[in-house]
Amino acid sequence: MKVVLQRVSSARVVVDGETTGAVGKGLLLLLGVLRGDGEADVARLAERVARYRVFRDDEGRMNLSALDLGAGMLVVSQFTLAADGRKGRRPSFERAAPPEIAQPLYERFVDHLRGLGLECATGRFGALMRVELVNDGPVTFVLEEPHPAPRP
Repeated sequence: MKVVLQRVSSARVVVDGETTGAVGKGLLLLLGVLRGDGEADVARLAERVARYRVFRDDEGRMNLSALDLGAGMLVVSQFTLAADGRKGRRPSFERAAPPEIAQPLYERFVDHLRGLGLECATGRFGALMRVELVNDGPVTFVLEEPHPAPRP
């Protein structure tokens, strides 16, 4: 699994003119599910994201996590994070998990965050989404939960 984590002042997802999810001060998470990902990856990455210290403390240091602050999260599925652009002019999406595997893992990721007590809004899996955000900082990180590479 791979996540782009952005600290935001606000963010929202719009599908067909309707806002499907929004968050104020918190995190926007763009989540990609890769081939070979499983339940253990979901739990580890969700725990890591919830505890990742990206918010400023009273001294201005990034010492506080979303869990520390009870910050909201907007979680958006994004299969393009699995892209391999090393060859040619068109990205390959071979690393992306198929939707029938990716969607349940995406939903489990959101459920895990909620189980930790965090409020989570979402986009709509598989939809064409417009994501609007005000990046705070800007503060952006890419986290990946490693897993064994598939054997040929």
